[in-house]
Parts: sequence; structure tokens; C-alpha cells
Amino acid sequence: MRLRVLLACAVALAAGTPAASSADRASDVPAYQRYVALGDSYAAGPGIPDQTGGGCGRSTANYPALVAKWLGVPTFVDVSCGGAVTADLRSAQRLGQGTAEPQFDALTADTDLVTLTVGGNDTGFGEILSTCAREGSADPAGNRCQRRYTAAGGDLLATRVARTGRDVVAALRAIHQRAPEARVIVVGYPRILPAGPGCWPLVPFAAGDTAYFDATQRLLNDTLAAAAAETGDAFVDPYPYSDGRDACAPPAQRWVEPLLPASPASPVHPNAAGMAAVAALAWLAATR
Repeated sequence: MRLRVLLACAVALAAGTPAASSADRASDVPAYQRYVALGDSYAAGPGIPDQTGGGCGRSTANYPALVAKWLGVPTFVDVSCGGAVTADLRSAQRLGQGTAEPQFDALTADTDLVTLTVGGNDTGFGEILSTCAREGSADPAGNRCQRRYTAAGGDLLATRVARTGRDVVAALRAIHQRAPEARVIVVGYPRILPAGPGCWPLVPFAAGDTAYFDATQRLLNDTLAAAAAETGDAFVDPYPYSDGRDACAPPAQRWVEPLLPASPASPVHPNAAGMAAVAALAWLAATR
């Protein structure tokens, strides 16, 4: 019950309505001194006002920014960047114009809090969206996209997820080397699509492919949880709390926007309410 209330308060805060209770609770928690946020667009918040961070699509209302505010962290460094894969944590990331420095460059010996959201792009979320949308337009009632990814006898996406898990474990170990005193929190992905037939053409996945994508996302979150457990780090899973709040839900309920967003956000990405909900879960993990 406490968690549900916290999520509701966080979402209300993001909407600009009176809900100071979550912030008031956070103010009693001793602040971390230096917080570094790492990750991809599900941390950065593309399309959510106000945008900063050049070509990374970073929002001042993304979940790391909210966590930093609620914790009262004196030094907050957000290097999350849209399109990032695990390799971009160690190496410069090529953007549409210019590059983003390796995210690990932000880590220092005195960093005492790190959040990490990564793995979706390693799995190929962008490619999957375009492929499944194309296949779904050809056969809205079928599962042509699933058949494409399993045509060789295995499941290509499951193979990618397994590889991603190994890469995330290596990244977490590298974080601890660079910031040995840091509490590290791996943050998973909120539910993007329902398990049922979906909402073609709002999100133009075929009925069977919607369930396939949802199963792949659950596998990715489970893999990220296992990676965090292997390195002794915390894991935050927004998925179970976003049931009925996926991209197919009504605009007032959803935390992830469809291809044509009704709230400011990039297509198939969290809106401000979704970011606030994830922030509440991450804040709770940071204060335990």
C-alpha cells in the first residue's frame, strides 16, 4: 500500500498537482553526495520538457533528475543518452551531430550513488519496433514478426537478451572499479505493450507479435535483475506496477506513449508520469 501511495504522489508531483508527501518523506533521508545517472533513452527522457543534453534527448524531468531532487543530492551528474548501448558506457557514442563522451567518464572515486538503465538498445528495441510495425501492417491478426525472429529454429531476440545480460554484468563490475563506494541501482523498463492482442494501428504490432514483444521485454527485465544479483546490486522493476499503463492504455492512464504521443514524449517512450513512477521506485531503492 505504501508503494502504491508513493507512486500516486510521484505522478501527481510530475503533473504539477499538490502532492508534497513523497518529497517530504525524501527530505528526511540523508543525502548522497554525488549521484551519477547512466543509461539510454528510458533514463534520459526524450521529448519530455525541458530538454537538455544536446543530441541525447535528456530531460530535466527524467527519473534521475527527480531522484536527485528528492534526495537533495549536492552533486548530480546525468550522462544518460538516447540510443545508448552498453558499449557506449565505455566508449564515445556517435550522435546525429557530434558525439557523447563515454558515460563512465562521469564516475569518480567519491561517487556514492549510480543508477543504470541499459539493455533495450542492445536487444534492438528500435529495430524490433520498425520490423514488427512493417510485418503487422501486412497481417494485423498474425505473428509474422515473431516468425521472422524465430525462423532459424531458435529465438534471435532471446539470444540477444542473454548476450546483453553478460554485457551488463561486465558494466556493473566496471562501475564498481571506478566508483568503489557507490550504491548501484539497476533500473529496468516499464511495460511497453500489453500481453494481449495490443492496439493496432495505434501501435501497429500484429496481435501475436504484441504478446511476443511483451514476453521479450519481461525476459530482458528478468535478465537485468539477474545481472544485478550477480554483482550484488539493487534492481528496480517498474514492469509489474505499469500493468494497464502501457502504450495501449488510455492517454490519462498510460506511462508509455504510442507512436503518436498524446503527452510530450518520444514515441514508444515514457511520458512524465511514467518517469515519475520510475523515480519513486528508484528513490525507494536508494533509501532502503
